[in-house]
Amino acid sequence: MADLQAFSHEDWMEATIYDLQAAMAAGRLTAVELTATYMARVARFNHQGPALNAVLELNPDAMHIAAALDEERQSRGPRSLLHGIPVLVKDNIDTADKTHTSAGSLALADRYAAADAFLVRRLRAAGAVMFGKANMTEWANFMSDHMPSGYSSRGGQVQNPYGPGTFDVGGSSSGSGAAVAANLAAAAVGTETSGSILSPASQNSIVGIKPTVGLISRSGIIPISFSQDTAGPMARTVADAAILLGAMTGEDLDDPATGASRGRALRDYTVFLDPNGLKGARIGIPREPFYTELPPEKQAIIDAAVRQLQDLGAVVVDPAEIPTASADWDINVLVYEFKPALNAFLGRLDPTAPIHSLQDLISYNAARPETMLKYGQALLEKAEATSGTLTEAAYIDSRLNDVRRARDEGIDAVMQKHNLDALLFPNNWGAGIAAKAGYPSITVPSGYTPAGEPVGITLTGMAYSEPTLIRLAYAYEQATRHRVPPAL
Repeated sequence: MADLQAFSHEDWMEATIYDLQAAMAAGRLTAVELTATYMARVARFNHQGPALNAVLELNPDAMHIAAALDEERQSRGPRSLLHGIPVLVKDNIDTADKTHTSAGSLALADRYAAADAFLVRRLRAAGAVMFGKANMTEWANFMSDHMPSGYSSRGGQVQNPYGPGTFDVGGSSSGSGAAVAANLAAAAVGTETSGSILSPASQNSIVGIKPTVGLISRSGIIPISFSQDTAGPMARTVADAAILLGAMTGEDLDDPATGASRGRALRDYTVFLDPNGLKGARIGIPREPFYTELPPEKQAIIDAAVRQLQDLGAVVVDPAEIPTASADWDINVLVYEFKPALNAFLGRLDPTAPIHSLQDLISYNAARPETMLKYGQALLEKAEATSGTLTEAAYIDSRLNDVRRARDEGIDAVMQKHNLDALLFPNNWGAGIAAKAGYPSITVPSGYTPAGEPVGITLTGMAYSEPTLIRLAYAYEQATRHRVPPAL
């Protein structure tokens, strides 16, 4: 095995999955060499240099997996476009290997998952190299009401590679976003309840897809909300994100939400990568309240993106207001669902685990305030104060109101009124209403402020409109190519 430094050159940085597959098919690159390249990048940038803190741990078997996949490529050919591609997963996604799954908490720092999450089984079957775990905002940012994006007691603070210590890294899939942006892995998997894929994607100048709830199974993912949780791909290009998305879909009997995806989930979203996909597309601009508080330097970038969409053949409807956008929204659904969701997950842990319930977690943290309560645990305590039965009127009213106002009276209403293909939001500012609806979104880089902070645009559609969103985003990306790698 060659020295890792032999692979620390920049030859494969910013390479797409298509590029990497072509190189491996031609014999110019192996999965072992590619895995070593990313390992060298982690050694160089994760805890020194800018100290991104994006990667919590590497899979000690990654090289062995890569070697086995190289042999398989030679003897039988590749399994899929992900064959031999190193992929990071967020630390709240179970992997039954030699890496831990802790949701960023020291309370679970020694926990090994008994089984792979459904999506991890899919990725392994596709030939992906499970590279390691990405740092994240602790408990997916549902612990404290003032915890900064990217902080965890286990991993410390994730830094934005475009401005460590300066720019927000976005949360809670912060490590996934920063690692992909900095070329510490080919791609990553994040999770979102409300903005946690879209936010770090836009802040780190990468592509993030928050799918329709139920398109990807949540089995084996440490939860927040039955209603809003989903995993999704994070990558440097739309094509790479589409490849990763298709590898993870599928009906899972252990996740009832996936039942609705039967006949709608696809295994190949690359067929929608159309460089002319914006011609004739109708895109709405929901100005209020999503555009009204943008800083001038970001507003200029978004305005330029709208003009670029028009130049590429899109019909822009401006304004296309969401009737319920300024409704009196709340987070009751998350507060009430967190306790039964987390208790069900923790209750199945091995008896040797230090916590088996939300109350156990709160007590564990309270006994170790210096390490566990840097930002408090107000949200954990608020969730514990609920019954855990989901029978409270406040929960039921909010759940039904969220569905009605986000879907029928909200996104559906404006899209049907104007016959739209998608709504356009700056960064992740429309993530909340789409999350409550359970609807998909895709974020694409759209430029940088004069200070160098990344800005993205987010396209949102109705349920299972991922093919349309991918088509629109790809056409915009290919025509503009805004992404520039960070200078580390």
